[in-house]
Amino acid sequence: MEIEGGYLISDPNGVKVYLMEGPPAYSFDLAGLPQALPGKFAGLSIEAVDFEGTVDFWRILGYQETMGSVEQGWIAMENGSGIGISVMKAMTCPHLFFNPGLTFFNAGNNLSVIQKIRKVGIPIAEEIRVLNDSNLVDNIIVCDPGGLGFFIFND
Repeated sequence: MEIEGGYLISDPNGVKVYLMEGPPAYSFDLAGLPQALPGKFAGLSIEAVDFEGTVDFWRILGYQETMGSVEQGWIAMENGSGIGISVMKAMTCPHLFFNPGLTFFNAGNNLSVIQKIRKVGIPIAEEIRVLNDSNLVDNIIVCDPGGLGFFIFND
């Protein structure tokens, strides 16, 4: 769809992408920003019904695989913009999946992040226990009022 200054397109899952003409209106240099409450921003996560078509779509936009593979059912991709994309086959994750979701990785420090989220009263949509052997809630998913999910995970 043509819009003022560019185009609005979507990937095979309905994830909106704005292709704008000219220099970016803002920068995604996240390195100098303080860490947000959910932790370190790692990019978008997309659950894909058409996995290969979704990967091809993001490749056309200049994203290249950095981890995972089509055979594994998940791929992490980057294009130098500072916004990484993780694509997973539909129904492979053992937790809620808001599509797309913002992903935050906390390098083993997720328990303190979860404690801060609880302290400020942010509702938790799902407590995840399946990714460790001790049945400990060490990953969570929250959802903003508009329906955008935040995956807050250890990496």
